[in-house]
Amino acid sequence: MKILYKVFSTPEELANGFAEEFISLIKTTGKKKKFVSIAISGGNTPKLFLSVLAEKYSGSIDWKVVKLFWVDERCVPPDNSESNYGMTEKILLSKINIPPEQIFRMRGEDDPSQEAERYSDLIRKHITHKNNSPVFDIIILGMGEDGHTASIFPGSEKLFSATKNCAVTIHPSTGQKRITVTGKVINNSRSVFFLVTGSNKSRIVYEIYRNSEDSRLFPSAHVKLCNGRITWFLDDESGKFIV
Repeated sequence: MKILYKVFSTPEELANGFAEEFISLIKTTGKKKKFVSIAISGGNTPKLFLSVLAEKYSGSIDWKVVKLFWVDERCVPPDNSESNYGMTEKILLSKINIPPEQIFRMRGEDDPSQEAERYSDLIRKHITHKNNSPVFDIIILGMGEDGHTASIFPGSEKLFSATKNCAVTIHPSTGQKRITVTGKVINNSRSVFFLVTGSNKSRIVYEIYRNSEDSRLFPSAHVKLCNGRITWFLDDESGKFIV
């Protein structure tokens, strides 16, 4: 497993820098495969990236080769302001020409347990497998102030050893149910990108960077790919202790 850290002056520069790497990786992967499988997250920094991608780079990608999935979803309808799909549809999907049959959304409005099973089957059907687990080409993650990633929160680290592709989780503060891919899906991917901004996350980034004992308390530290590469895209604030 390779881990890289890239620090940018501002969140906007981070978003532009990742957009360029994202496009390059899609082009490279698309030459080797019929489809490039991508799973995206919600959160402010991934949202900024999607906005930059739509405004500046949408024409640089052949969307016909992209299969788009979600890492997690809040259990709300797609037209709810908290919906990860709804945010992506508004910011990006409405502005690009991606075939509808290549968009695989989590149905946050459905029964959470049944939807977790349905989405697990969907991943099983549409994503290449290796070591009895799906292999996404690209997974984009954010990180919360508590060190959570996807919708795997502190205290739920067991989801990194779960056998299912998806699970139902509960936000520890709000009690809101969510659907998330499990650690087995994340850790079997070819490339994972963390997009993280803000000084309130700098200490956690540093603990993960130096692989401290305390870092085990943060789900983001449990992202350890079997064979792929993890790249952390940070702004000056979130990466201030590692530069």
